[in-house]
Amino acid sequence: MKDQLTVVTGAGGFIGGALISNLREKGFTKIRAVDMKALDEWYQRFDDVENLVLDLNLKSHCEAVSRGAYHIYNLAANMGGMGFIEHNKALCMLSVLINTNLLEASRSNGVQRFFYSSSACVYNGDKQRDTNNPGLKEEDAYPALAEDGYGWEKLFSERMCRHFREDFGLETRVARYHNVYGPHGTWDGGRAKAPAAICRKVIEAKVSGRHEISIWGSGNQTRSFMYIDDCIKGTQLIMHSGVLEPINLGSSEMVTINELVDIVEEIAGIKLNRTYDLDAPKGVNGRNSDNTLIQRYLHWEPNISLKTGLEKTYRWIFNEYVARERRAKTADARSWTR
Repeated sequence: MKDQLTVVTGAGGFIGGALISNLREKGFTKIRAVDMKALDEWYQRFDDVENLVLDLNLKSHCEAVSRGAYHIYNLAANMGGMGFIEHNKALCMLSVLINTNLLEASRSNGVQRFFYSSSACVYNGDKQRDTNNPGLKEEDAYPALAEDGYGWEKLFSERMCRHFREDFGLETRVARYHNVYGPHGTWDGGRAKAPAAICRKVIEAKVSGRHEISIWGSGNQTRSFMYIDDCIKGTQLIMHSGVLEPINLGSSEMVTINELVDIVEEIAGIKLNRTYDLDAPKGVNGRNSDNTLIQRYLHWEPNISLKTGLEKTYRWIFNEYVARERRAKTADARSWTR
């Protein structure tokens, strides 16, 4: 299998870049990486990989990238943290074009197996009102009441994968990702998810000497967060498994947002004054992953602790932040000498 062509879409993104890095380490020799972003905007890029800049909203581009492919990992989508998906619902819904066109192209080009990255945002919102969420089971996606925009697109695309498998024989696998974080991801610019955004805010407060942090919502909302290494391992386990229905891929270590801030403060060696923006996007009150099925089918579940993952993430974002500030100061100095 390692000498067969593997395609990764969304390759310029956080999870896509990490997946390609891992495939290379495992000895995969034919990898096609696809993203619509310019190459210099990719989080990770490898010279021994076929890197393509294409818009997969277009059917002709999907046909081109799937030609000759053995396996396809479809990670391409318009997405970001809660602030982004609450204010860009139509843009998130348009991702349905990517998965639909890519499924059809995969069927016509004889792709052997197709992985789709879904999301915990597909789950019924009424089951996420309590901050003491016992864990969302796969069956809790129905009756459907998904996150408006982004969640509905993911739920529809899950059904597309199912019906392409049932009607056309295309082997599809679907994982519902729960809040993935780690190095080489978005940490600024409006698309960062909570762990990266909190790390950045703590770093900014520490570097500036203004020991304050603004938290979206009350801080009592609960989530679980999965470190990128667990995400990549789980993605490949699911891809190569016999699990036909969508399955949770997430940590079951649930914390409040306040507790998330506590951990990052401890890593940074600082204590901040907190203010709460109750008008900011905050999502559901409580969300956690029930890992009963993944334990039953794969005899494994994500197990990297939040503190361990945040320590690595904080160090990476800190270095990126310092490098960015240094570049900005250098640019300012040059402008003064002109």
